[in-house]
Amino acid sequence: MKKDISAVVYETHGNPAEVLRIEKQPWPKPAPDEVVVQMRAAPINPADLNAIEGKYPLRPQLPATPGFEGAGVVVDLGSDVTTIAAGALVILPHHIGTWRDALAVKASELVAVPPEIEPVQAAMLKINPMTAWRLLHDYVDLKRGDWLIQNAANSAAGRAVIQIARDLGYKTINVVRRQELIEELRAEGGDVVLIDSENLREEVKSVTGGAPIRLGLNAVGGESALRLANTLAPGSTMVTFGAMSLQPLKIPNGLLIFKDLRFRGIWINKWYDNATMPERMEAFRSLFEMTKRGLLKTKIEKSYPLSEMKIAVAHAAQGKRSGKIIFEFGA
Repeated sequence: MKKDISAVVYETHGNPAEVLRIEKQPWPKPAPDEVVVQMRAAPINPADLNAIEGKYPLRPQLPATPGFEGAGVVVDLGSDVTTIAAGALVILPHHIGTWRDALAVKASELVAVPPEIEPVQAAMLKINPMTAWRLLHDYVDLKRGDWLIQNAANSAAGRAVIQIARDLGYKTINVVRRQELIEELRAEGGDVVLIDSENLREEVKSVTGGAPIRLGLNAVGGESALRLANTLAPGSTMVTFGAMSLQPLKIPNGLLIFKDLRFRGIWINKWYDNATMPERMEAFRSLFEMTKRGLLKTKIEKSYPLSEMKIAVAHAAQGKRSGKIIFEFGA
């Protein structure tokens, strides 16, 4: 008889520290087309907290288990499963709820991970590094030596942009709010790191020698996004994928009329829903290769066991962190 599992559950939306609890559930049984995955690691992303609060477009049926991202090991196969083997490390789909010891999931929805990659890094490849990969491939046809600019450069997605852009030969201007991040992001491969200020356009012109910047990546919104837009060359594109300031984009008419800027957005969950499995795997293969070579690595500030869920969630909600907060599950 398999042991019970622990799962994080919420029955109503609200402050995560108040509405989340841990409950015991029976060990999952796989349907014929499913496998049972024993979790190894799952990060706490801003989207997870927003979903618990009821502020996210994806609203699961309640009661629900949070967690859009995670990796685990296949420990049990349904009778019809032939595509994946027991013992495989896999990345889970985003609609499943990863904050639990084990779960049953359709084999066709899993992405197998090369064994050289640590489960903790595999658990964090699907959202931020994949967003970074799409940002650098889907909007502007950049060539080696071309410049791009991003705000919130110290976020997990921002750091992935730096790492991937460096490998592809693109130059990054990275905008941050804290002085102590400058050397850290330069050490990670950021070509230029600047403090966000009213003088951003002049500073950017000075460090690039006036080179055209055709891609801007915005995860903040508000005044920061406008300062970013003002650095872009005519006909350029700004892609928004976050709203950390909780302020809307306010774009003056002149930037549209005289500079013909394009404003786009990306929600990585929607990209997954629309992509074919071969398209997803092509992108994952590139991310796996970079991770194996040590070029792509998500920083972790602290890992917690599921039993310390309330402390972990409170920690993840704090600003000015140096890396991700994650759950690690015993092997």
